[in-house]
Amino acid sequence: MLDFLLEFFNALIELSNAMAPYILFGLIFAGFLHELVPESIVKNHLGKDSVWSVIKATIFGIPLPVCSCGVIPLATSIKKSGASNGSTLSFLISTPITGVDSILATYGMFGWAFTLYRVVTSMIISIIAGILANFYGDKEPTSTQNLQESSEESCCSSATSCSSETKKHKFSIKAGMTYAFGTLLKDIASPLLVGLLLGALITVAIPQNLSEILLEYSWLSYIIVIAIAIPMYVCATASLPIAAGLMLAGVSPGAAFVFLSAGPATNTVTIGVVKKMLGTRTLYIYLGTIIIGSVVFGFGLDYILSGVDIKDLVHLHEEASILAIASSIVLWVFVLYYILEPYFTKKDESDDGSCCSV
Repeated sequence: MLDFLLEFFNALIELSNAMAPYILFGLIFAGFLHELVPESIVKNHLGKDSVWSVIKATIFGIPLPVCSCGVIPLATSIKKSGASNGSTLSFLISTPITGVDSILATYGMFGWAFTLYRVVTSMIISIIAGILANFYGDKEPTSTQNLQESSEESCCSSATSCSSETKKHKFSIKAGMTYAFGTLLKDIASPLLVGLLLGALITVAIPQNLSEILLEYSWLSYIIVIAIAIPMYVCATASLPIAAGLMLAGVSPGAAFVFLSAGPATNTVTIGVVKKMLGTRTLYIYLGTIIIGSVVFGFGLDYILSGVDIKDLVHLHEEASILAIASSIVLWVFVLYYILEPYFTKKDESDDGSCCSV
């Protein structure tokens, strides 16, 4: 048991050191991006039923640092501003799969080739879904009233906040860093912690014979990953250590890619919102495109990497740099603070004897 715990903590430290510098740099970049790109630009450039509007929606969504939960009120706002179903759907898919923080973390964990493959394929899946939604999705208008409030209440816990600010002001470094380390990191703190723990657990807990079976019969691992990824809430950054754990345990890169693609793009809350906001047929297009696209590109990745040792793809180094260790410590301080903050807040309120401040 002690040996298992030591292996688990070693795997957790390695995953954390590999991701932390890129996550922190990505958060800083995301803070500047949030200040420089007003949401009104996104809303005003998504026209009616056209292929170009779908492409623009996908491109707009790729770098935006918005989590799987936070994209819902933003997509609702875009839809209410007059965007087509296809544009809304493509934005809803492309945004949570990537994001500048996730892109940099993917590069740090898997390298530039895997990162480029992830970004390009997510664009293709989003564009195809958007075009199909425009041509074959529900045409009747659907109500978006109160979707933003209901989606936030059902998706966000007390430990997170789904930011959907629409007011923009003059560029401010302080405001950008507040968004990066206050809002965005708080949004992903809980799923990131779960992702790191699961990634480390998968790395050391999957028996060798099971990993050999999953590697030999890759279709079985695809089915398992799809069944887990579709209903699960996991943000793009938090999905990375889980995918790394799967690959280190012997699962094929394609199956891990399916999780990276389908996991952030879908969850039970988003499924409900898509049905209510865009209609049942659009929901089928949404799920079908993500599942089929993820599996097809997953098999494509396995074909491309057929002669590559799986463990060579995951960039975990035995000796982490001082920067990696320092970044890991900073990241853990923030994550644990946001995880424990609600408990301290409740304790303070109970000590005061009142929930109201004067």
